[in-house]
Amino acid sequence: MKKIMQFFLALVAFVFLSVGAHAQITTSALGGRITDEAGAATAGVTLVATHVPSGTVYTAITNNDGRYTIQGMRPGGPYKVEISFIGYQTINFTDITLQLGDQYNLSAELHEEAFQLDDIVIVASASSAFAGEKFGSSTNISNRNIESLPSIYRTITDVAKLSPYGGNGMSFSGGDGRSSNFTVDGANFNNNFG
Repeated sequence: MKKIMQFFLALVAFVFLSVGAHAQITTSALGGRITDEAGAATAGVTLVATHVPSGTVYTAITNNDGRYTIQGMRPGGPYKVEISFIGYQTINFTDITLQLGDQYNLSAELHEEAFQLDDIVIVASASSAFAGEKFGSSTNISNRNIESLPSIYRTITDVAKLSPYGGNGMSFSGGDGRSSNFTVDGANFNNNFG
């Protein structure tokens, strides 16, 4: 009798915990498959989904099977979705509404875009390895960039993540973060070894 009671209590606890876990879902998802005119999967297709009321932008790139999934999206809408790939016509979808906790299936077929390219002229010149303008990797981040992008902690580390050369913390191009040079409005903003 005692084992039956323990089993029953465990079953009731499991039911209540699973209902509580399901109630915690606060996002939606968008997914699907992108193919070409022949029905073949297209890898590397770019998808940009924009939540129109807030301006929040979500992006994805299709995998080798032509599939993509964007998790953690705001429920509701409307969303506008742009699907683009080099050599194919861009596809736009509007008025897409996402339901809470569900994945909206948005699959599409790309059509080739035929156009005549003009001549391409590439002009290059040699640069001295020790030119005074730049030595090593650098990124200039303007005040406009800092103000327009969201920041979780509002620290210099959040701003440093804008650099494509950045790594974890304040390390850039594989170097030690203490050896990086930071300037804010022309003034040094460094922590040189303590």
